[in-house]
Amino acid sequence: MATEPVVLTARALLLDMDGTLVNSDAVVERVWRRWAAAQGLDGDEVMSVVHGRQGHASMALLLPGRPVEQNLADNARMLAEETADLDGVIEVPGATAFLAALTGTPHALVTSADAALATARMTAAGLPLPEVRVTAESVGASKPDPEGFLKGAAELGVDPADCVVLEDSGAGIAAGRAAGMRVLGIGPRAAHHAPDATVRDLTQVRVTALPDGRIQLTVGQVRGGRSGTA
Repeated sequence: MATEPVVLTARALLLDMDGTLVNSDAVVERVWRRWAAAQGLDGDEVMSVVHGRQGHASMALLLPGRPVEQNLADNARMLAEETADLDGVIEVPGATAFLAALTGTPHALVTSADAALATARMTAAGLPLPEVRVTAESVGASKPDPEGFLKGAAELGVDPADCVVLEDSGAGIAAGRAAGMRVLGIGPRAAHHAPDATVRDLTQVRVTALPDGRIQLTVGQVRGGRSGTA
């Protein structure tokens, strides 16, 4: 975890959802441990793989000989289960203030969830959906492939090198790095994957809109104000 403040500046921010803005760990655990048991797999091993990836991509890693069609069918069923199961879905601390501070600045949601799941979880957590969204339907490859982040940057009209990614998972951090972007890690999972800086949650991130249009993130032990204040 970062202990001294670090300053990152960007033309745009690309935001993961699960684990970054929304804490959905409870439902992810329920759904994926059920799947693991049905496949005769170790639940802990499965949970070490699934964060950040689209479901079918996780299944391909865990059961490499399994037909793609079967993975896609399971993925569709599990997405529906996750969309209906919102028990325990809450915002990551500081997410409301953080998103409010981004009003009028270039930013996008880049998530491995599909549009229905992203809408359901953001709504359940009481968070507004960013205007620009890259969801599972928008890409041909799951994180850790950089396609989603590159598409988000393109839709915002910002060079990848001028973007900062906010991510919690190893797959997401790898995707951000592969896209040529700096990465701010959110939460305990992120700390194991060497992002440019890591914070406990979004209460430790201060947003400042600079006069030249850039976004400044002061990250670390933010004192004397709330997350999202300039």
